[in-house]
Amino acid sequence: MRYHKIPDETVRRLPIYLRGLMVGADQGRDHISSQSLADFVGVESWQIRKDFSYFGDFGTRGVGYNIEKLAREIKKILRLDIVRKAALVGVGDLGSALLAYPGFATYGLDIIVAFEVDPQKIGRMVNGVTIEDAAKIDTLGQRGITLAIVAVPRAAAQATVNKLVEAGVRGILNFAPSKVIAPRRVKVITLDIAMELARLPYYMPAGGSNERALGGKGAE
Repeated sequence: MRYHKIPDETVRRLPIYLRGLMVGADQGRDHISSQSLADFVGVESWQIRKDFSYFGDFGTRGVGYNIEKLAREIKKILRLDIVRKAALVGVGDLGSALLAYPGFATYGLDIIVAFEVDPQKIGRMVNGVTIEDAAKIDTLGQRGITLAIVAVPRAAAQATVNKLVEAGVRGILNFAPSKVIAPRRVKVITLDIAMELARLPYYMPAGGSNERALGGKGAE
């Protein structure tokens, strides 16, 4: 089922709720209240209830949400109830780390092939995934792969996305530190790790002499 006019922010929070439900299940819970889920995920309980209201009535007053049922429903909404094959382009330090990350399987994502331009890496196997020549990206459509992860240098990002689009990829997770352009039919999500880190100092106490001054006051 497709849901229309659902805010992107709501869709973005659904995987967070799913992770919170997994935490509750790991603690041996069968049901969870919106407040308990809020405590797990750091989202206000009213926001959780509002987000869920877009998709139907999942909870029972006085009882809360059935964790197993709600997790199953969220997976259906996000289309995570089936395993989706994905490709990785770029097997440098970041790409290799992504291939080693076990968390993708939790969300039904299976990286089955990786692509590289470095001849010394082509033909190798990393965590059970064979690295192929990037010239074979155009075979993705024949393999039924419509999701891709891009972990290439900035200069190669747009050209890589262009090749993926031509191959029939419909969803791209871009880790390259560059904005890329794709047709509207293709969903691109860009995660610039360095950019996110650059925001952190703003929220931190001032360093240097100020930090030492605070320490000095505390010692008096």
